Amino acid sequence: MLIEVSPPAFDIDLDICYATANNFTGAPVYARAASYLHTDAAACLQRSISLAAQQGYRLRVYDATRPSEAQWALWSHTPDPEFLSDPRKGSPHSRGVAVDLTLADGATGDILDMGTGFDDFTVQSHHGRIDISPEAQRNRLVLLGLMVSAGWTFYENDWWHYQLPDAVSYPLLRDSDLPAGMMPPSAPDGPA
Repeated sequence: MLIEVSPPAFDIDLDICYATANNFTGAPVYARAASYLHTDAAACLQRSISLAAQQGYRLRVYDATRPSEAQWALWSHTPDPEFLSDPRKGSPHSRGVAVDLTLADGATGDILDMGTGFDDFTVQSHHGRIDISPEAQRNRLVLLGLMVSAGWTFYENDWWHYQLPDAVSYPLLRDSDLPAGMMPPSAPDGPA
């Protein structure tokens, strides 16, 4: 079951990048900005939010459930298995059990330095990099600690990506499976 992940039920900031041109494709992928998660993942996110708040941080969510149609659109643009799941195998996002996010200062809302931006498909986006500033390294480790402590696992190539440990056990979701669709009506549901 999917639920909408948004304030006030979830004390987070939303910046759904794939509903804007501010993503690696340079164009909106979603017709409507929304953030959904499976109830299991939503429970983990609530724990992450609480842990972050206790340390003076807020979470800013860039993406959560990504319909299979969107995964195809991203893959068609940049078929890079180092940073994107092949939609034929399915992404944890397309199962409703992954979230892309960053940390913000709890008082000011300012995004913390993570060394790269979201969707930066370079080796500097990998966890454990020492060729980024010490501050960015620390911020990534804080985010990693908060998320893993709340029950998530991480993807080693994207500092922003977290998923449930058993992500592949959840079914793939299409836009029609969401409580309210996010994709444009003309979105392809397979290879172009």
